[in-house]
Amino acid sequence: MSELDVSVVVCVYTEDRWEDILAAVASVRTQSRPALETLLVVDHNQALLERLAKEYKETDGVRVLANAGPRGLSAGRNTGIAASRGEIIAFLDDDAVAERDWLRHFAEGYADPRVMAVGGRTMPIWASGRRPAWFPEEFDWVVGCTYKGLPEGLVEVRNVLGGNASFRRTAFDAAGGFATGIGRDGDKRPLGCEETELCIRLTRARPEAVLLIDDRAVIHHRVPEVREHFGYFRTRTYAEGLSKALVARSVGADKGLESERRYTTRVLPAGVARGLRDALLARPGGAGRAGAIVAGVLTAAGGYVLGSVRARRGGATFTVVEIESTVKTESAVETEGGGPR
Repeated sequence: MSELDVSVVVCVYTEDRWEDILAAVASVRTQSRPALETLLVVDHNQALLERLAKEYKETDGVRVLANAGPRGLSAGRNTGIAASRGEIIAFLDDDAVAERDWLRHFAEGYADPRVMAVGGRTMPIWASGRRPAWFPEEFDWVVGCTYKGLPEGLVEVRNVLGGNASFRRTAFDAAGGFATGIGRDGDKRPLGCEETELCIRLTRARPEAVLLIDDRAVIHHRVPEVREHFGYFRTRTYAEGLSKALVARSVGADKGLESERRYTTRVLPAGVARGLRDALLARPGGAGRAGAIVAGVLTAAGGYVLGSVRARRGGATFTVVEIESTVKTESAVETEGGGPR
């Protein structure tokens, strides 16, 4: 089987992450298996768009695009998919750096033609230099990272995690793009689950599809200081409940909450037990971790209940769009060096 070309999409929205963005692009450009291209999709920020266009004007293989859809991460990803040329499309968070063999491990997964998506492992880089003692590993998804309870190795999964993931282009032909109205919109409420909804929709459209996580495909994700506090933890878990309600509305509660049932009935009780044991042994943070797990579950459940009520009343909507390639007409929106006209 010939090697498949890989396009990498990095969605960006704020100049506050300027150094992180440069580091993310640099990590893609030094991969052991080179990417065909890196697409920087700017989410309705003209100043950042112009600054990045200038920065990468003379850089081969880097293109800077404006989000062609509504504000938010899902539309930005859809813009990148439509403009990309690769047969595989990988996504990297703008505040993360990929290890050198990241794309090589992704590409290996597609040797099996049934594989439609491959995700990787995301490790936190704590702003304080270490994990807060109270922060349970079972909730590392709160800060966009791989959490305790996910299967290890090369395994088949229900869904990949969006900040460190790749898809075969034909996956979007079969299922459409990321749903707008579910995921993040800049610094507003930290919603998520758009990749979960897409993956479930994909396996419904292609029942034979295989989705994998290969934990050798590693990225390192920055966790800013503000996200190390319980206030953000509570906000994020509540937002996750809201998002899960939308996913359940889209694909049904049976499939939409399939993995979550195992997580809440097996992984989290074990985490509480470990925390209480550590507290009894006078180990730092044990009681805090147990309490955070309980609080996280209750807060997420509250968000889910409210989100379900809103969805039934029509107060929350989302849209799935078909991806139409813009490769043939991209010269109308880009300069020679990759920047906007």
